[in-house]
Amino acid sequence: VDWYPWGGEALARARAENKPILLSIGYAACHWCHVMAHESFEDEATARLMNEHFVNVKVDREERPDIDGIYMQAVQAMTGHGGWPMTVMLTPELVPFFGGTYFPPVDGRGMPSFTRVLTVLAGAWQNKQDQIGRTVASMRELYAVASEAARPTGALTPAVLERAYRQLARNYDEEHGGFGGAPKFPQAMALDFLLRYWSRTGTEHALLMARDSYLHMIRGGIYDQLGGGFHRYTVDAVWLVPHFEKMLYDNALLARLGTHLWQATGDGEIRRSVEETIEWVAREMTSPEGGFYSSLDADSEGHEGKFYLWSRDELDSLAGDDAELLGRYWDVSAGGNFEGANILHVPHAPSLAARRAGISEAELAKRVAAARKTLYDVRARRVWPGRDEKVLAGWNGLMLRTIAEGARIFGRDDWRDLALKNGEMLFHQMVRDGRVMRTRTAGQTRLAGYLEDHAAVGLGALALYELTFDRAWLDGARALAAAVVAWFWSEETGVFFDTAHDHETLVTRPRDVTDNAVPSGSSLAAELLVRIGELVQD
Repeated sequence: VDWYPWGGEALARARAENKPILLSIGYAACHWCHVMAHESFEDEATARLMNEHFVNVKVDREERPDIDGIYMQAVQAMTGHGGWPMTVMLTPELVPFFGGTYFPPVDGRGMPSFTRVLTVLAGAWQNKQDQIGRTVASMRELYAVASEAARPTGALTPAVLERAYRQLARNYDEEHGGFGGAPKFPQAMALDFLLRYWSRTGTEHALLMARDSYLHMIRGGIYDQLGGGFHRYTVDAVWLVPHFEKMLYDNALLARLGTHLWQATGDGEIRRSVEETIEWVAREMTSPEGGFYSSLDADSEGHEGKFYLWSRDELDSLAGDDAELLGRYWDVSAGGNFEGANILHVPHAPSLAARRAGISEAELAKRVAAARKTLYDVRARRVWPGRDEKVLAGWNGLMLRTIAEGARIFGRDDWRDLALKNGEMLFHQMVRDGRVMRTRTAGQTRLAGYLEDHAAVGLGALALYELTFDRAWLDGARALAAAVVAWFWSEETGVFFDTAHDHETLVTRPRDVTDNAVPSGSSLAAELLVRIGELVQD
């Protein structure tokens, strides 16, 4: 496929040749993005069809969340759902007229093949411009309505918080923790809200929901029982079978939640998971200059999750006399729990597992720790999943805040050093003229940062100030708070936008106030301003 990056060259060609733009949006750790690339984009006949009828543009959603957000809104409106890879057809004026996610190479499972979609759309572009025009008009109206809806309404009161708590309580899974059914996502911001609601009101059920959800996760397959860190989500409702990619932002949000849960409960199992997760970041996800990498892929050797799976025979050969104990602890069987192999998980609380084994919890923890090291060392000799070595400012800000808070709360000097090295890298390499750049890869910093980048890095700097009381970090946080207001605030509408005033002109100016996989730029900005305002009495 003749891929173009997002930018003027692709737009100029689309206009000159009167061709629609085929926009493919994905990210490095996305399993189905790799599948569609292999099945369709690497197929010669499909590539010829794409090159003949379309101007093909590929975008990394993690580098360009503005483009991803704009066209995800359209795809969700057209289809009722979204996801990646995302396939969107645009006019040369960048207005969408068709959208979807993954398309298979042949018709099946109720989905048309990608080549069928391409053929129909190429014909429609040539012969059904009236229909395309009606879709374009409806999309313009969609963006106009969404822009108007950005204006703030209502007041923030304790009653709003109570309604949020009651809604979460209604959706809570009493048996397995978390909210709703399969697929199940960690929803770190909702759990963080529950913890804070408990602190504010003393509502014990709010603390229970946050604590028990976290414990179910760290005992489940969504948590890497050997190397630490969380996978992105599980395909089931019981936290067992994950989609195996590991994202930096998930681990930043969940490790910070765990740190605060430990403050509230003193639970040693929770503390251990936080320590293992931050040590995973330090060991596997940190660049030589101190930046934190973006993600690990789900796949290795062409199979999803292969790196993380174990057979009963492997455990027996490696664990020696403790094989039976560890087999029960991690629920490892001859038949397996995932495609004939085993995802390690902890089906029972360690206290119960120790009683059933007739040993103390301390003795169980000692044996599990020894086995964990043995199995990790063996696993490290396998073919590793791919690692996306982009350093994204916003995600680094989230992890910086987590590690700085953890260093302060747990008294960890090694984490303090890690946080300081990351903060220095961010402010030396990714903050330019008082503004944050989005991404750094292989020593090159590029792309103007978004609202989330400025606010998250500002909150990371504030956490470093709270750790060190070095005034330079407070000054850095205040400078970024000022940049947030100067470049992203709209006095006319009374809201923050996700792109700066001088950002390139797109089909709409994006603004998403909803916390999704990461906190929204607006919520991060609000928190940064509130915290600094309280701290310096401004």
